[in-house]
Amino acid sequence: MQQTMADPHQSPSLLSSSLLEWYDRHARTLPWRVGPENRRLGEVPDPYRIWLSEVMLQQTTVAAVKSYFEVFTRTWPTVKDLAAADEEDVMKAWAGLGYYSRARNLKKCADLVASAYGGEFPDTENALLKLPGIGPYTAAAIATIAFDRHAAVVDGNVERVLSRLKLIETPLPVAKPEIKAVMADLTPEARPGDFAQAVMDLGATICTPKKPACVLCPWRETCEGHRAGLAETLPRKAPKTKKPTRHGAAFVAVDAASGAVFLRRRPPEGLLGGMTEVPGSVWSEDFDTGTSLAHAPFAADWQKRTGEVKHTFTHFHLKLTVFRAEMSGNDQLGTDTGWWSAADTLSEEALPTVMRKVLTAALD
Repeated sequence: MQQTMADPHQSPSLLSSSLLEWYDRHARTLPWRVGPENRRLGEVPDPYRIWLSEVMLQQTTVAAVKSYFEVFTRTWPTVKDLAAADEEDVMKAWAGLGYYSRARNLKKCADLVASAYGGEFPDTENALLKLPGIGPYTAAAIATIAFDRHAAVVDGNVERVLSRLKLIETPLPVAKPEIKAVMADLTPEARPGDFAQAVMDLGATICTPKKPACVLCPWRETCEGHRAGLAETLPRKAPKTKKPTRHGAAFVAVDAASGAVFLRRRPPEGLLGGMTEVPGSVWSEDFDTGTSLAHAPFAADWQKRTGEVKHTFTHFHLKLTVFRAEMSGNDQLGTDTGWWSAADTLSEEALPTVMRKVLTAALD
């Protein structure tokens, strides 16, 4: 007897084909994606655009990435163009997107692909893993989406969809190997890249974290989580550890005549490495805010601003006390560790989000 969509024992091939049929009708339109209709007409994905989008999308939403992606691809249309770019310009273009080690590795990877691979990305997971900033997920995504290699691509959307489909109640991150094995089993030999994007789209548009639209899902009849009434509770996650809070001080020096602001560059390695900042103290849990002025970069009439700047990083919360000083004459600093940035060019500096918050607090 012919197997039907209602059969809970559908084969992986039937599951993948039913989802690809759904994807052909409902695929999201994304600036880096070659949609199913264009694929049928012979267009192939550009590995550079796939790589760039996947790096940008690490821990960042599609909505936040779109405008950055368009700026990067307009400014540097190929990986060779990006390799030839000045690193400071790349950091400026990345400013505000967060997780700045991605930008540094992006430049390193472009340099290597241009110099060692003739501007052509390698097309296998193992070779891609050797490139800076490319881990197992990104390697699988590029190999599959750009080159149609058979690989199990598992991001947050895929984890959610497959946890519900197979009623995987093991908490994340322990469940990751089990979920990846399911994805490997479901990924077809034909159109593996489209299938990976189909599962991602299903998670982004139908199988959402809250209130999944199960009635519209092509896998509804065979979804074990849906049948058990547990779909919205999956995936299970291990309890989060509480983030510590660090404190510090930031010092904004403003030239009274021109409105220029004194800036400096952070060390190349570590948190926000290579980015631009205003001078400040160390950030620590035991920072004594009562001694903030002892950390001022130079003598000035520092005035404390009202309130604190709050920002959250991956592993900690940050609270900064902000001070501002009006300076008369750029030459009074007696330091060569930074530069004055004109008021109308501040937006072009490679300032991370936390520093933009500091400037807003100091200049408003």
